[in-house]
Amino acid sequence: MMVPLIKDLLTMAASDSPEVTVRGWVRSVRNMATVCFVTVNDGSSLEGIQCTTDTQQSELKTGSSVVIRGRLIPSLASGQTVEVQIEELTVIGEAPPDYPLQKKRHSFEFLREIAHLRARTNTFGALTRISNRLSFAVHEFFQKNGFQHIHTPIITTSDTEGAGALFQVTTLDMERRPFVPDYSQDFFGKKTFLTVSGQLEAESYATALSRVYTFGPTFRAEHSNTTRHLAEFWMIEPEVAFADLNDNAALAEDFLHYLFATILRDCESDLAFFEKNIEKAILATVQQVADSSFSRISYTDAVKELEKQNHFTFKPFWGCDLQTEHERFLTEQVAQGPVIVTDYPKDIKAFYMKLNDDQKTVRAMDVLVPRLGEIIGGAQREDNVERLERRIRESGLNRGSYAWYVDLRRFGTVPHSGFGVGFERLVQYITGMQNIRDVIPYPRAAGYANF
Repeated sequence: MMVPLIKDLLTMAASDSPEVTVRGWVRSVRNMATVCFVTVNDGSSLEGIQCTTDTQQSELKTGSSVVIRGRLIPSLASGQTVEVQIEELTVIGEAPPDYPLQKKRHSFEFLREIAHLRARTNTFGALTRISNRLSFAVHEFFQKNGFQHIHTPIITTSDTEGAGALFQVTTLDMERRPFVPDYSQDFFGKKTFLTVSGQLEAESYATALSRVYTFGPTFRAEHSNTTRHLAEFWMIEPEVAFADLNDNAALAEDFLHYLFATILRDCESDLAFFEKNIEKAILATVQQVADSSFSRISYTDAVKELEKQNHFTFKPFWGCDLQTEHERFLTEQVAQGPVIVTDYPKDIKAFYMKLNDDQKTVRAMDVLVPRLGEIIGGAQREDNVERLERRIRESGLNRGSYAWYVDLRRFGTVPHSGFGVGFERLVQYITGMQNIRDVIPYPRAAGYANF
């Protein structure tokens, strides 16, 4: 049987289990005249547990790992009902005086430079626990709704979005090949890339198993040095057969309701930490999304609303790709809550989206939420083989790379839909963290791969 974690000890009464073992890392040491206070945290909760002894611990340093054996006694510390009266303290791994995480506030920029240690801080411990619960809730939601979880390839020959922002995978020595490389000599015998999405492969399984989802790493070689972009991140992508755009929108709304309600229920103390220290009113924002019915508006009507305004940095027009300032205005001012924008111009959306009868728009959707803008993007997929092939040609894509994808429309095609949501974008929104590099354990971005 495993030793109880600190979060378990903090819920015990002093009389329930008087003899306990604490294992963790020292957060602080305070040597007083007649007593020494040692605070230890093992990452299981926001709070560490206070341990006391009448022996001075002048050699014990912050960051050291320890095993403490002692007795639970009633605590006089604020916010805790119990503490540990130390009977035996063993240092497992000593930390030197120059341990970077002393008991003071550190900037996120500094912590990014020591990403291997930042999980030991309150902020990143709380963030990791929220990420863990959110990840589990993703699987809970889909499993409860009849979805099958599949693992889609990380190495691919196709560009799902058709945007060209791909990392190439090769075993060729490119520095020694100054001319056009012969990819027939490469490992796979052709050009291959790190995937930007598992959607296309998920579609093939949706046309066999009806409801599937993938939750895995994706890669985009965009030189976007912003607080919202990563080169490596995790995507959640469900695909549903026999589903149109309305079904897709309803699924996305139910999905966000479930995730946000779960986090509000199960991560109360960690969310309160972010409310106090990172983003005021973040709890109210998350609660609003959890409780709201999502409004719906077409792209055309949304642009009409935007064109009435004169304060935007980028003046909106029909056919433009909506900017964050436009999305936030729609959700915060027009809808005053979450809103789903549908039926975008085909020229600003991916080739696989189903064409509407007007031949100008596609059955796409973006889910917008207050304070952020887009949080989910999705669409009904084109299920007509002739239209799909035409869109592949118009997009300048290699027809051969998508032959298998086109085959899905030849062999028992069905209406089907899906969406994608970046997991780190969800975590960033729920916690109020300002930079997406601070919500993933080891961030990868343009010019940034330090670990």
